[in-house]
Amino acid sequence: MDEKTLLNTKEVARFLDVNEKVVYSLVAEKGLPATKVTGKWLFPRHLVERWIENNTLNYPKPLQAVPPMEGLLIIAGSNDIVLDQAISLFNARAEGQMAVFGNMGSMGGIKALRLGLCHMATSHLVEADGEEYNFQYLQQELDQLPAVVNFCYREQGLLIGRGNPKGIHSTEDLKAKGIRVVNRPKGTGTRLLFDSKLAEVGISPEQLDGYGRELFRHLDVGLEVLSGQADAGPGIKAVAQLLGLEFLSWQWERFDLLI
Repeated sequence: MDEKTLLNTKEVARFLDVNEKVVYSLVAEKGLPATKVTGKWLFPRHLVERWIENNTLNYPKPLQAVPPMEGLLIIAGSNDIVLDQAISLFNARAEGQMAVFGNMGSMGGIKALRLGLCHMATSHLVEADGEEYNFQYLQQELDQLPAVVNFCYREQGLLIGRGNPKGIHSTEDLKAKGIRVVNRPKGTGTRLLFDSKLAEVGISPEQLDGYGRELFRHLDVGLEVLSGQADAGPGIKAVAQLLGLEFLSWQWERFDLLI
């Protein structure tokens, strides 16, 4: 049976677990929501429940969606060089408008979208079948699917030092003695792909020197390899081309905008 939407004095007293006389005092002194119809007090149930919440000590404030701000576009999620260039171009040419980006990784972007912290998210999370991207994770995190718009395709693989001095020719070579790697944070699509590639060749994270060293951007991984602080790390081919690094290709992937 559906709950009553309007409670009488006796019912609201029972609901609040107080004497009926106390109800009148709460109306007069504490702002208990009530209305009089034909001389009788009636109490809208949903307003009574809200009144209880508002008068509860330490009640957590509800999450607020991104407030409307004319001309501001907030993007969160996975990092990409082409995306960085697109945002810079937008900001240079769109007078009176500005786009800002929060580098949170693919899962971070999806969660930010769920919490109303951004207008658009970016993601490249490969699904279990190795073919489709993002939808499985969106269905897990969101009540309603956003519009999914492909932004670009890009090539993922291992960034390797110039000249490949350690002779890294396959993912399996990473477990060789003396090879140091660097990684991307948990929740990023690149980390997810790296872990799957390691699992394919039977390498556990504990076997890799530097697996726990996490850097936030593809470019940061490339710079770490370029400087010699690491011998290899997962990243996109565009970074290898930009920095003159060697590149061991794993696969092409889809990079999407979630709106």
